[in-house]
Amino acid sequence: MAPMNWFELSEKSISGEPLTREEALAVLESPDDHLLCVLHAAFRVRLKYFGRGVHLHVLCNAKSGMCRENCSFCSQAIGSYSGVDRYEIQSVEELVAGARAAHEMKAVKYCIVTATSAPSTKEVDTICEAVQIIKKEMPIKICTSLGFLNEETAKRLVGAGVDRFNHNLETAREYYPSICQTHTYDDRMNTILTAKSAGMEVCCGGIMGMGESLENRVDLAMSLREVNAESIPVNFLDPRPGTPLENRERMSPSDCLRALCMFRLTNPLTEIRVAGGREVCLRHMQALALYPANSMFTEGYLTTGGQGYDGDIALIRDAGFELAGFEA
Repeated sequence: MAPMNWFELSEKSISGEPLTREEALAVLESPDDHLLCVLHAAFRVRLKYFGRGVHLHVLCNAKSGMCRENCSFCSQAIGSYSGVDRYEIQSVEELVAGARAAHEMKAVKYCIVTATSAPSTKEVDTICEAVQIIKKEMPIKICTSLGFLNEETAKRLVGAGVDRFNHNLETAREYYPSICQTHTYDDRMNTILTAKSAGMEVCCGGIMGMGESLENRVDLAMSLREVNAESIPVNFLDPRPGTPLENRERMSPSDCLRALCMFRLTNPLTEIRVAGGREVCLRHMQALALYPANSMFTEGYLTTGGQGYDGDIALIRDAGFELAGFEA
């Protein structure tokens, strides 16, 4: 393949012409000497469709450590001995209080997450009641991540006011059996399609650095383009003690940035979120992640902390970006 012209690649992405697998792979295989050029190519696309705005999202770990699935990256999965807190679903009052805190931090979305295969009727009741109260009190969007979804539950969530459903594909179809054996890639895909069919937006991404190949990363990006995900969270494995992947080496900052650029260039109109593992994998190069990504989590993740809200705001402003999408 001839040397890549990164400006022409960004022009292709901006025009709406889909990148080929070979072009996407070239982004991931680009040398460090080209990193700033690749970042600029991704930034041109980001600037075209999202300006310099950054959307903040806040996660709520509403039910912790109770999952029966064996996803090898997850400290809340069955068979993991990570010492995470274990508790049943939070109360309506706790969920609403979390939304208020997220709104005060100028978050555009409050993400209610439960560690479970699928939500029980009682859990859906609690979440729907909380969402109805939240929607009456404040102009914040609600995303839920509740495991596998059936049509009835999806309709209930939509009726309560849930805007978006998160269900990550995590990795490529080919590599998925290496990561999880208690359910299939198609199980995940069916939940995504069920959420879309019910009228919710879909937040769907994956985790880089689990031992997958560069080709697997491209396959994931292409699959997300096919399902037309409205939001793609790009996570970087921060190996958790007590999980099967605890001894994996973290990705380098430059490889993290190349992955973000590849997702931006292959999915130009989609919100790209720099997500879990941001602080420990990108380290001093965090600010560069905002060149391809236009959203981020703040105040930590499900079972790990972040650098804190004040640190995130300083990061955004020092890099010349601004908060976007917040409604007072």
